[in-house]
Amino acid sequence: MSDSVAVVWDEGYLDYDMGPEHPLHPVRLDLTMRLARSLGVLDHPNVTMVVPEQADDDLLTLVHDPAYLRAVRRAPEHPWGAGFGLGTPDNPIFPSMHEISALIAGGSVAAAARVWEGRSQHAVNIGGGLHHAMKAQASGFCVYNDASIAIAWLLAQGAERIAYVDVDVHHGDGVQAAFYDDPRVLTVSVHESPLTLFPGTGFAAETGQGDAVGAAVNLPLPAGTGDEGWLRAFHAVVPSAVRAFRPQLLVTQCGCDTHRDDPLANLQLSVDGQRTAFAALHALAHEVCDGRWLVLGGGGYGLVRCVPRSWTHLLAETIGQPVDPATPIPEEWTAYVRTRRLRASPPTTMGEGADPTWQPWQPDRADPVDTAIVATRRASFPLLGLDPHDPRD
Repeated sequence: MSDSVAVVWDEGYLDYDMGPEHPLHPVRLDLTMRLARSLGVLDHPNVTMVVPEQADDDLLTLVHDPAYLRAVRRAPEHPWGAGFGLGTPDNPIFPSMHEISALIAGGSVAAAARVWEGRSQHAVNIGGGLHHAMKAQASGFCVYNDASIAIAWLLAQGAERIAYVDVDVHHGDGVQAAFYDDPRVLTVSVHESPLTLFPGTGFAAETGQGDAVGAAVNLPLPAGTGDEGWLRAFHAVVPSAVRAFRPQLLVTQCGCDTHRDDPLANLQLSVDGQRTAFAALHALAHEVCDGRWLVLGGGGYGLVRCVPRSWTHLLAETIGQPVDPATPIPEEWTAYVRTRRLRASPPTTMGEGADPTWQPWQPDRADPVDTAIVATRRASFPLLGLDPHDPRD
């Protein structure tokens, strides 16, 4: 299904390091790229590796306030009283914070450019997806909102309709906030209920404002939702909303903190379920916008057993060469994990033996997941010209 794919990567991403005990540990990116290389995922002839450059202020201020940029630059040398959400337990100050954050943002813009300019059909920046950062506020481990910056850059190039789909366990609040009144951007977020998880937003009733009413779709799912329920909910809402919007390009934030072992959240997906979700997003990109697909990483705090497998599956799916879940983990990768002396034991195969099948949504079901589906469809579907009660929509 994939023509040409750009994978944006720089070892400098590993310097986005908030400390050895912080959940967003850069080893998750290191282990992902090592696993993908060990399995030969990045060796396919349709893959182009792209080295990013730092986003300059003209790019960053498409989304962020100049005063905030000054604060980020100043914070490593003057950490006391930095303000703007910097220097908190969630968002500690680290060396070269501006430069590394700008590099990640530049990576997402480079990926967007590859797709928009037709040089690659798909483009991936797994270091990106820092979706919580606000216009003038660090939030949720995120300094610069690379997803919003890439979308804003696309709009500046003349894009008229962009769909952003966020499958991170946390609501994509920063991206929603950036485009909440912009009818050119559809934001769709599938996440754990804000009643039980940060950031406390993303209710079904949040549908946009002004001329953009209907351009925000939120599907909050109850804690404990597993593969079958999550996939049923996704298919009951996301494809129909995206089809109705008719985007020119699909942007997806593919956080994998929906995993059942993730230490920061309460959903119960398996790596097999996440792999299935990525395949659905891939198919949707080909269906609705001729395969123009910008793929970003995001959250995920199972550093050894979840993130490397999940995002290796994501890379493989994007490239059009899915990895069989039964594939053994290469010994060279396992040996490297052991040298890092991480707490978790390495997995032995690329899957977890889960069966990620799902039953299509039916309006007469009434379990908690289906209650959430109905709330989202009732809030959003009429605004998109869809029938909230018809399973065919």
